[in-house]
Amino acid sequence: MKRKLLIFVSMLMTMGVGGQVYLDPKAPLEDRVKDALSRMTTHEKIQVLHAQSKFTSAGVPRLGIRQLNMDDGPHGVREELEWNTWNPARWTNDSIVAFPSLTCLASTWNPALSYLYGQTVSEEFAFRGKDIMLGPGVNIQRTPLNGRAFEYMGEDPVLAGEMTVPYIVAAQKNGVACCLKHFVLNDQEIDRFNVNVNVSERALREIYLYPFEQAVKRAKVWTIMGAYNFWHGVHCCQNDELLNGILKKEWGWDGAVVSDWGGVTDTWEAATGGMDIEMGSFTDGKLKESEFTFDDYYLARPFEKLINEGKVPVSVLDDKVSRVLRVMFRTSMNPQKVIGSQCSEAHYDACRQIGEEGIVLLKNDGLLPLDAQRYQKILVVGENATRSLTQGGGSSELKTLRDVSPLDGLRVLYGNKIDYAKGYNSGRAMYDHVDKVDAAEKASLKAEALQKAASADLIIFIGGLNKNHKQDCENGDRESYDLSFGQNDLIAELAKLQKNIIVVCFGGNPYATPWLPQVGALVHCWYLGSESGTALANILSGKVCPSGKLPVTFAKKYEDYPYVKYGAEAYPGIDKQVTYKEDVFVGYRGFEKNKTAAQFPFGYGLSYTTFKYGKPVVHEEGDNLIVDVTITNTGAVAGKEIAQVYVSAPKNKQIAKPLKELKAFGKTALLQPGASETVSMTIPRRSLASWSEAAHDWQADHGTYVLLVGASSADIREKTTWKY
Repeated sequence: MKRKLLIFVSMLMTMGVGGQVYLDPKAPLEDRVKDALSRMTTHEKIQVLHAQSKFTSAGVPRLGIRQLNMDDGPHGVREELEWNTWNPARWTNDSIVAFPSLTCLASTWNPALSYLYGQTVSEEFAFRGKDIMLGPGVNIQRTPLNGRAFEYMGEDPVLAGEMTVPYIVAAQKNGVACCLKHFVLNDQEIDRFNVNVNVSERALREIYLYPFEQAVKRAKVWTIMGAYNFWHGVHCCQNDELLNGILKKEWGWDGAVVSDWGGVTDTWEAATGGMDIEMGSFTDGKLKESEFTFDDYYLARPFEKLINEGKVPVSVLDDKVSRVLRVMFRTSMNPQKVIGSQCSEAHYDACRQIGEEGIVLLKNDGLLPLDAQRYQKILVVGENATRSLTQGGGSSELKTLRDVSPLDGLRVLYGNKIDYAKGYNSGRAMYDHVDKVDAAEKASLKAEALQKAASADLIIFIGGLNKNHKQDCENGDRESYDLSFGQNDLIAELAKLQKNIIVVCFGGNPYATPWLPQVGALVHCWYLGSESGTALANILSGKVCPSGKLPVTFAKKYEDYPYVKYGAEAYPGIDKQVTYKEDVFVGYRGFEKNKTAAQFPFGYGLSYTTFKYGKPVVHEEGDNLIVDVTITNTGAVAGKEIAQVYVSAPKNKQIAKPLKELKAFGKTALLQPGASETVSMTIPRRSLASWSEAAHDWQADHGTYVLLVGASSADIREKTTWKY
């Protein structure tokens, strides 16, 4: 009797009690997916395909399958919201570390730091019980006005692809899914819900899809977020050609597509067009609510009706559910998922290190590193010296446990030598509209700064952009290439009073620098997160030698950007149609084609030391070219250097090619004065090919390729050739 009871219990554990799934969690993933799918009813299958709250989608409680908990990233875990409103839940234990913006990460040109970023930020997501991190983002910065570009990784697809892969690998190793966004062509915030993007097939493949493809094929990203905009007249969140055709069939991807919030607009298109998890419908993606319930979502009751009536095959439903189940078994049902941690000192250290390596020194006439003995009165001017730059920006807004402001960081080093004047006021960080600032207050703040500047030995201006609406903020683009809030005039007037002036700018986009000849140094910081003040102070003081380089081109004037000469049709669009008329000539590619000198070129960044480049050596390993170059520190300060390999392809009579394109890069370790390191960089042969619109495939030209190794796109130090 006892033996029979044991056998019966064993059978129940294998088959399930009350329908629960007991298949060994160590069993092959596809076996677990098939097992769970076979036990689910049609209604249960439908339930896992749409939201059940603002940031969760349903599991199957009857089978013991947990829901998916999502939250905004990619710079940190968003604070908890109420179940079905955009109001904060006002928890007291959801304060986190704000990590630097992804533009800052891209500026490190350091894949090892990308891995560290993904590892540490995902630990905070895991500790908060999150399964899906909504990020990273790899949309291409074709315009410096894009309000959301600070969430992305610059203007070059190779840099974006190489920097996103380690991030995703590290995060998903911890059992937290990355949700790569926004797929694809979501490159402006103006009219983001309605604009149809017209782009050549070649530009789509070579520029805009490339970093997504790297994340799919190399990082095996588990979820991808669809974009709001249209392509070929169809919303990207329900675009059969894009989601089923390219992503799932051509690239062989097995993950789940998650809609952007409010990105699904039609049941039939979503059902047949490749959408898997519908989030945020019947809102505007951010604010507006409705009387509809979650069961009214397009992939809810209306989709179930189509299935039951036989108008959509059950195989379509099962494919979607299988994709969602894979995500569940990789995350919420993964026994190996890490517990994680929150606000650990290791996370703050990672934040600071990424920030330090992402800061870019753009000009230095000898003021930096700061020699504190030379100055008795140091005046810090600017709102961003004290403003929280973790607040605002839309969905990436963060609630932090502690932040070190730039002013605090400088005071730690220089104590009572530091005085402060705000200088200008931008108002509160408000979503979807701009706060008003009293004119009298503006005049008073400026007058105070100028009065204090008259007696200062050194001025450190700390300004730039912020996360207000129409700055670096979701759902609105900048209206001007200039710095806002009267900063250009203020900097110019301060420079007249004191020649020893350092300008420090935060922000996710380039900007005009008309005052550049009058200032002694310019430092660009992006957004540095919780350790902003410490990272900045370490760079300014020389404790850390700057090594960041630009992932975008800074133009002398807005009209120099490649798309601008094509007028409104190219940006922001006419009658809800925008056409990428610059084609593949985005960023530095277009500047070089148009023979337009940049203010600061792509890949540019100064150091406190100097480096010598040896002659590059090229050899083949399988399907890759390996480029080795020896870098020697020829200066007096320890520092890191980034070697960049650009390739000039043989001329092609059928298509116009850029003069050169980034194909690989590598960063040295910290080199002491006189020390050398050989940097080895890999160029996949496939990356030398161009997309043929006639053949609808990649084709490489035979002939001689010139490999250019340099410190930036405009500073080529050595070159060699390779024949194909």
